[in-house]
Amino acid sequence: MPLALHGIGVSRGCAIGETYHLLRDQPEVLEYAIPQDMVDDEVRRFEEAITEARRELEDIRSRVAPNVPAEVTSFIDAHLLMLEDPALADAPVRLIRQHSCNAEWALKMQRDLLVQVFDDMDDAYLRARRDDVDHVVRRVQGILLAEEPAPDLLASRLEGRIIVADDLTPADTILMQHQGVAAFVTEYGGPLSHTAILARNLGIPAVVGARHARRLLGDEETIIVDGQNGVVLAELDEPVLEHYRERQRREQRGRRELVKLRRLPAISRDQVTIGLQANIELPEDALAVREIGADGIGLYRTEFLYMNRPDTPDEEEHLASYLHVIRTLGPEQPITIRTADLGADKQVDGGRRGPVATNPALGLRGIRLCLKDHEMFRAQLRAILRASAHGKVRMMIPMLSNAYEITQVLHLLDDCRQELRARGQAFDEQLPVGGMVEVPAAAVCARLYAHRLDFLSIGTNDLIQYTLAIDRIDDEVNYLYDPLHPAVLALIASTITAGQAAGIPVSMCGEMAGDARYTRLLLGLGLTQFSMHPNNLLEVKRVIREAEVGALARETAAILAETSPEVLSARLAAFVA
Repeated sequence: MPLALHGIGVSRGCAIGETYHLLRDQPEVLEYAIPQDMVDDEVRRFEEAITEARRELEDIRSRVAPNVPAEVTSFIDAHLLMLEDPALADAPVRLIRQHSCNAEWALKMQRDLLVQVFDDMDDAYLRARRDDVDHVVRRVQGILLAEEPAPDLLASRLEGRIIVADDLTPADTILMQHQGVAAFVTEYGGPLSHTAILARNLGIPAVVGARHARRLLGDEETIIVDGQNGVVLAELDEPVLEHYRERQRREQRGRRELVKLRRLPAISRDQVTIGLQANIELPEDALAVREIGADGIGLYRTEFLYMNRPDTPDEEEHLASYLHVIRTLGPEQPITIRTADLGADKQVDGGRRGPVATNPALGLRGIRLCLKDHEMFRAQLRAILRASAHGKVRMMIPMLSNAYEITQVLHLLDDCRQELRARGQAFDEQLPVGGMVEVPAAAVCARLYAHRLDFLSIGTNDLIQYTLAIDRIDDEVNYLYDPLHPAVLALIASTITAGQAAGIPVSMCGEMAGDARYTRLLLGLGLTQFSMHPNNLLEVKRVIREAEVGALARETAAILAETSPEVLSARLAAFVA
């Protein structure tokens, strides 16, 4: 019977191949004293290590093929920027001088401090950035410790192989794609790490968080990686192999068929038109949105503008990033810009804004932080207004939990309009303003919000976590993360109903919208606008074009009317299978 390892599937598809163990354990770092007259030499040794790490990353970046999407190389650029950040480039120097200690130990102390800051963050995407700190520090430590060079992935014969490692850097992932790696399995990592995002962008099946994988999987052993279900299978027999070979053939045929849908409309069999938009993290992602044939951008996250810097972005920086997206997509494509969704403990000006929250998930984040820091918020509001003169821009407010927040935002927006009029700068006087429904209170009160906003967007990632009181990237409780929980579905349904009653559109931009398993259910609940990662759009479109929305609405209503929890759970599971 096959051995099954369970982890987190972060990139769909299945792969069959022989394993290749990539051994890159964290180095053991010891502290030792540096004589006072040699401290300058130790500082110089650290600075030379930073320079060498930068050279290595630039070399990897130079080997990326020209046809690789720009968002892929942006991850290498992020690591290069981290090497220039004072938190990594300057702080260890101060520690070397202050403690008269070796460079490795100073870097370790600074790394531990930074990791703690990231671990305390509420926002899951930003919290996952601690992996990038570890990757950059690991590279510099290897140089300082004069370790044997890591395996050159471009020089290794990896085509068709499955990489097994403790963790992977974005640079590793890019080089693997060049080598035709079939899949990868890591013992650590989460669904929001840069490596996971790259795997999805590059179409490499991947499972992360598969504990003890390096110990349980032999080198050059034939295994199966099921990226959709987060399962790794070893000790295979022929029936299992043949089952997955047939699944691979089906997936290949399916991908060829999906490509044909790019320019076709998302219309159901009973002629219901569905809007399919895309989520983006960086301005460069807009190219993928255009190529996949999406109906614009339903969620443009702007947090990247605040990262890896000691200050806040100004109005012109915001505007430049928005105009880049408008130029890429064209002025007729709608672009929904979410205002900054920063956590309570995210450093945006070189220091903390107040004390660290005991529970940052319930603290100062999203619109709460923006309304506390008017200077930061108004710069973004003015930029969004100015961008609206060049394209179909919409503004979206994150983490709404009461109507007073809407009043404050609309008041500040009016103030910014007056400022721009005084400057003689153009903007759309009717800029649509919407709100995200990701706090249960917002879903319960959606009827009240809908009459004050131009649209609503359901953020299922946070909505599910807040409703069920669990953190989906916490290994101890993430098994409770359930998009099909009756409470979650009730909140989604009530939000859609509130939008319909008020005559405003309701979309969904959380991961649930991009998971084709849930498309029929969401159509049955009345959702007519979806926004997702570009890679998921065609699969969702296929389900829509094969669906009859009217029949799905009747079937969904019948399922949700079920009074037995066991029967309800079973019927929902069968409906989305």
